[in-house]
Amino acid sequence: MQLARLREIFADPLLLPGPRGMQPTARADELRGPLRDALLALELAVAPVQPFDPATAAQTWRVAATDYMASAILLPVLNTLRISSPASRLALFELQPARLVQQADRDEVDLFFHTRDGAPPGLHQRLLFRERYVLAGRAGHPALRSPLSLAQFCQLEQVIVSPDGGGFSAATDSALANLGLARRVVLSVPHFLFMLETLRNSELVAVLPERLVRGAEGLTVVEPPLAVAGFEMLMLWHERWHRDPAHRWLRQQIVTSLEEKPC
Repeated sequence: MQLARLREIFADPLLLPGPRGMQPTARADELRGPLRDALLALELAVAPVQPFDPATAAQTWRVAATDYMASAILLPVLNTLRISSPASRLALFELQPARLVQQADRDEVDLFFHTRDGAPPGLHQRLLFRERYVLAGRAGHPALRSPLSLAQFCQLEQVIVSPDGGGFSAATDSALANLGLARRVVLSVPHFLFMLETLRNSELVAVLPERLVRGAEGLTVVEPPLAVAGFEMLMLWHERWHRDPAHRWLRQQIVTSLEEKPC
């Protein structure tokens, strides 16, 4: 279709001369994603579906997750992926919730892990598991040897993870506020890995997701003295990958590995 006809259809010049040749207008940039998706949908509709053979495939999957999600979701499936599809690769990206929709639309990431709260609409999703919170500190921590009262818990120096950096409040603080209480959060860190090392090497304690410390060495894990609402973990993906055989295979391997992991 000629450019003049496209300009008439979209009521926009679409391309304008610039110092380095023709440059797309803002409207042209807006159309880039939808047109690409439409062409992909047409291609998938007319092309025969090729079965996916993991043993011979050389696939590269791009996955976005936090360090907690990578530990809880990807570690259980890694060995299966390496054995079943040895020529395939996995690229792990830091989850950026503010850019998630953009990354999906631009085909920058194939698969995302996200809690149900705040998960963007418009993407396919599957529930992976429901997570609960536990209280953890170093092995032999004197405060964790016997059940804690709420008052004792609030006096303990604690560390939390703040993905955006600098935050000193989380779900536990909301639960305490409902009771008219507050705890002593003295350290805020951006990643769970650093938090775990901090717990092992200090007197600090933390309320954190159970799967993160399940079977972890050097830690004492107990029930917190108050009920803290857990969360649901989802797997998210764009429509373009919904019926892709390789992507479907990856999703199923993840689901299966989590079902097999003991609770």
